[in-house]
Amino acid sequence: MHIIDRRLNPGSKSLENRQRFLRRARALVQGAVKKSSQDRDIKDVLEGGEVSIPLDGMHEPRFRREGGTRDMVLPGNKKFVEGDMLPRSGESRRKASGPGEGDSEDAFRFVLSRDEFVDLFLDDLELPDLAKRKLAQAESEGLRRAGYTTSGSPANLSVSRTVRLALARRVALRRPRPETIAQLEAELADCDEARRAALLAEIETLKAKIRRIPFIDPIDIRYRRFETVPKPVAQAVMFCLMDVSGSMSEHMKDLAKRFYMLLYVFLTRRYRHVEIVFIRHTDRAEEVDEDTFFHGPASGGTLVSSALEAMHEIVRSRFRPADWNIYAAQASDGDNSTSDSDAVSRLLTDKILPVSQFFAYLEVGEAGGSTFEMPDSSLWTLYQRLRAEGAPLSIRKVSERSEIFPVFHDLFQRRQKREKAAS
Repeated sequence: MHIIDRRLNPGSKSLENRQRFLRRARALVQGAVKKSSQDRDIKDVLEGGEVSIPLDGMHEPRFRREGGTRDMVLPGNKKFVEGDMLPRSGESRRKASGPGEGDSEDAFRFVLSRDEFVDLFLDDLELPDLAKRKLAQAESEGLRRAGYTTSGSPANLSVSRTVRLALARRVALRRPRPETIAQLEAELADCDEARRAALLAEIETLKAKIRRIPFIDPIDIRYRRFETVPKPVAQAVMFCLMDVSGSMSEHMKDLAKRFYMLLYVFLTRRYRHVEIVFIRHTDRAEEVDEDTFFHGPASGGTLVSSALEAMHEIVRSRFRPADWNIYAAQASDGDNSTSDSDAVSRLLTDKILPVSQFFAYLEVGEAGGSTFEMPDSSLWTLYQRLRAEGAPLSIRKVSERSEIFPVFHDLFQRRQKREKAAS
């Protein structure tokens, strides 16, 4: 049975050609997506939109000879004659050096759907060091080979198994071999009339038997069979720790919330079974729901240890480290009580980092200043020391909205790419 999909492509466009183009120009399109996402709000990332790539990346792949002399006839040529020097490809499309001079090169623009945009943006991101620990209760489904069947899709036809069964059937039914018939026909030239009649009868009998026993019979055909099976899924939990104390200005809180909104999109799009725990703190910490975390007002003093203590208690009561991959992302302006530094160091060293796969710290600053000019806070200095001692800790600074996307991508890009970038 053959099924032909005659549904119209979205927007009267060729879906197959579009997908082929995205595969071929994936690197260019992915770079354009990351560049355009720097100036977007978080909510706009989920809406897709227009991106552009240079025309130089649009050349179709083709075979060509290197060297030699070739004569070509170019249809429609009204400008050149034999002997003229042709400019190199792209020279006539250089960007003009001044107003009204020369030709400019137009970029190729096209619109990505919501799913295409987000998938390209998140394509090379992952949770670091995700270990295969205890399986989640709700498992995903995967395909597994499950032998052969007599019916199925032509794409799943097993040629080797089909030919093997056909050969076994022909041997079992004693199907005559073509060589046997050819040998009998050769004897006809040197035999008498009595023997000739017997040979003709035998040859006709063998040919009739061949017609009754086909080379491939429908009962020989076998298709590869697949069945759905539960696929192991590693359990992971992400703790979002946000400072909402009085030292955090509205701009700083906005930067932190944008980072967490992007993290939320990343986790919900890329992983089916990741728990997200929201903790905000002033001089005391509390676990809140998503709406309160992003929109609820709060202010007060600053004790970072309260958030780390709350995280430790939640891990101990609900997320057994032997069964869960534990991650944490903390955002703060780095301001903390001097008397609290020892408690923060002790909690991180003895309780949090030993059970964590990865801990990311984002320090936010005021608008208008460079991250290189931001003074090192007490929290930043502490985290630098822990990272130098080999702790699974990454720290970054941001002061502008446009820095959120590059920093997020740097924190969660695949491990191989991080190692290459570091080297």
